[in-house]
Amino acid sequence: MANLNGLYNERYRIDSARRVGHDYGQGGGYFVTICTKDRTPCFGEIVPAAGALTDAYLNGNDLAVRAWDCWQQVPQHFPFARPDAFVVMPDHVHGILFFDRPATYAGQPEARFGPQSNNLASVVRGFKVGVKAWATRQGLSFQWQAGYYDRIIRDERELEKIRDYIHGNPAKWASEQHNELSLFR
Repeated sequence: MANLNGLYNERYRIDSARRVGHDYGQGGGYFVTICTKDRTPCFGEIVPAAGALTDAYLNGNDLAVRAWDCWQQVPQHFPFARPDAFVVMPDHVHGILFFDRPATYAGQPEARFGPQSNNLASVVRGFKVGVKAWATRQGLSFQWQAGYYDRIIRDERELEKIRDYIHGNPAKWASEQHNELSLFR
């Protein structure tokens, strides 16, 4: 049973960040952040670009390349999903996904519990499984953090702000000392 201290069955739990009543399978855009377990830097390291004080890039390993490839392959598994801006960081990835659905699309209402298909949760799960399965076949010790962060992209201005954030994330990495600032303060 739940109580006022945030406990459920004697364990702390975090409330869902999902927007109540929103169909995460409908058309629109989503900004997604997926972290490695314990924020372990599994994908490589950020290095400054030669001769540039305000630019940097990920010196990525094979796992980073695989994460990039899996993101680009999302439409092969989910034809309604179209990847947009994406960046691999040492311990997380940021990406934008657009769901192209007809205006008359009548998806299933989001169930609080139970199987999820053809929605944001299933796309993220497929991406995570693709990267993890490749790592396992390569004998790499790699795990994702449970869950992910998402934000519904509400308008064109917000979309551009998020794209700028994604593309500039490597340059901000060192200056923010790994503490990401909120986009929407």
